[in-house]
Amino acid sequence: MVPETAKEQNSFPEKFLAVSSKSRKRFLIAQASLRVSAFVSALIALSVMLTSNETIVLFGIKFRAYYSYASAFRFLLGADAVVCGFSLLSLILLRLVSRSGSNPRNCFFLFLHDLAMTVLMISACAAGTAIGYVGRYGEEKMGWVALCNRVTKFCNQVLVSVVFSYLAFFCYLAITIISASKLPSHPLE
Repeated sequence: MVPETAKEQNSFPEKFLAVSSKSRKRFLIAQASLRVSAFVSALIALSVMLTSNETIVLFGIKFRAYYSYASAFRFLLGADAVVCGFSLLSLILLRLVSRSGSNPRNCFFLFLHDLAMTVLMISACAAGTAIGYVGRYGEEKMGWVALCNRVTKFCNQVLVSVVFSYLAFFCYLAITIISASKLPSHPLE
């Protein structure tokens, strides 16, 4: 094997970000727009979940449905908040990576960030979906009754929040796939 020259090692960011400036520009636009979409989706999910509450009177007793009563919904809310914050941070990191002459490790760290956000969002979405399903349909064998026929406004708001959280997840999944396709085939040194 022939060792790489210093010129080949320094051209790593350009290899990562694409060969031509046109494809590099498309890559950066796709990355930035997906990050902004993930931020907006997570922000909408966060705000809808925060405002989801409903109070009903049943047999003279007040019952209140609020997101903080379910740990899965609190986890989803926290994940949406983390994704909002880190999406903005990743836009800054993307700007640093896009400059020529940047450290090649930044590309890999950005990929790891995207992968972590993807895993966080799918786990939070799964937890929210599971509890939402039980709330809407109940679980007869466990003795859990459906609540959504009584607190429909609350359940519909939670559904909207979960849908927007899934949109944020799909944005990060697309970002991760795009980033992985641009990673070099040789290991970082």
